[in-house]
Amino acid sequence: MDVALKHPIYPIIGRVADSMGLEAYAVGGVVRDYFLQRPCSDIDVVCVGSGIALAEAVAAQLPHPPEVHVYRNFGTAQFHYHHDGVMWEIEFVGARRESYQHDSRKPIVEDGTLEDDQNRRDFTVNAMAVCLNAGRYGELVDPFGGIRDLNDGILRTPLEPGVTFSDDPLRMMRAVRFASQLGFRIEDSTFQAICDNAERIKIVSQERITTELNKILLSPRPSVGLRLLQRTGLLPLFFPELSKLRGVETINGRSHKDNFYHTLEVVDNVAAKSDDLWLRWAALLHDIGKPATKHYDDKLGWTFHGHEAKGAHMVKRIFARLRLPLDAKMKYVEKLVMLHLRPIVISEDVVTDSAVRRLLFEAGDDIDDLMLLCEADITSKQEEKKKRFRENYQLVRQKLVELEEKDRIRNFQPPVSGDDIMRAFNLEPCATIGIIKDAIKDAILDGTIANNRSVAWQMMLDMGKELGLTAVYTEDPKTSEAPQS
Repeated sequence: MDVALKHPIYPIIGRVADSMGLEAYAVGGVVRDYFLQRPCSDIDVVCVGSGIALAEAVAAQLPHPPEVHVYRNFGTAQFHYHHDGVMWEIEFVGARRESYQHDSRKPIVEDGTLEDDQNRRDFTVNAMAVCLNAGRYGELVDPFGGIRDLNDGILRTPLEPGVTFSDDPLRMMRAVRFASQLGFRIEDSTFQAICDNAERIKIVSQERITTELNKILLSPRPSVGLRLLQRTGLLPLFFPELSKLRGVETINGRSHKDNFYHTLEVVDNVAAKSDDLWLRWAALLHDIGKPATKHYDDKLGWTFHGHEAKGAHMVKRIFARLRLPLDAKMKYVEKLVMLHLRPIVISEDVVTDSAVRRLLFEAGDDIDDLMLLCEADITSKQEEKKKRFRENYQLVRQKLVELEEKDRIRNFQPPVSGDDIMRAFNLEPCATIGIIKDAIKDAILDGTIANNRSVAWQMMLDMGKELGLTAVYTEDPKTSEAPQS
């Protein structure tokens, strides 16, 4: 079969390889995605010989030769090539064979043939190669039936799956990731080999595991991959908190829902509306505190009181262990986990201005993401109940817009600062300052006073008087700097 590769870099690579007496092939994901008609901006090239030498020679033939990044320890080199408004990453490697010792994930690497290189690939759909040399340009080399497996939507290993996964356990995560991204089925013996070798994932670095987990979360239906992680036994080994959500307990004939499968449904609901990885993480962790707060009450049945606070507290520890960023992204997930019940509580009661102001104040610019998460959290099988929740949420959304336009509460700071209070009453730092500042903030959020500096200044003076303080400034020093006697 001839493959009509379109990118202009391919014939250039072929001509340079011919001049050097090397065989060169496009291989792996770029060939797979060509047949699947999926976008791809990474090209992997394998040559029988030095991949580094071929990369440097090809780069030298290009207009405005790009900088070549060489990784001699791995025998690879890569450069970036701009074409058609896309920045392509072109990576070159020499064909090689690999062998592993059981207690190491690092292979012993030797020069090899194209056949050796295809043998070491993870899945048949990633083991296809297309020749770039002029005499065989476009010829597909597919020794393991990768095309057939692509057409059938099947993931299987080129060689014996137990050996494949034992040699490089990260391939188990990759199998789940490709199944989730592509909607493929993992072939039965391949799936069983993952189950049998799941414990081997412990020798893989957490960073590599988390990279695959993030790609699963970014797939069209993350639940496909998350279910597979649970079924293969991989999930409890690196993410026990999520795995512990699974299961239903029954007492006196009363059961709670399976929070694991509920969580997967929420993640899929969010994924249908947003590509944002961290919003998907918030969905994944929104109920993570439920196992620790689960309680049975004879009157109420199963309760999970405080699971939102417990879950928010768990976020940092989970992010740290999974080597996720401990920056604003983590704080964002913490906030959404902490607040994910608030719109529900508001919508089930009378939607008061005060409650909505406080929600808007605490959520700030993340209010729209919070509302999306909360709407995704509606997974009831009772259509009437779902309809009622959605209508109530619409009332909350409408009130949010109205109050934001009227009161400018989003991300607001009290009009009178702590420094203002210290100066007005000639105070050193003390608890009284916080008492006055919080009272002003609460009054604005409750709608008792306007979000206005002059009104807040007068409330500050009145409170100070009640607390026995003497004002040094009775007028706002921003308009009058004259001290009052």
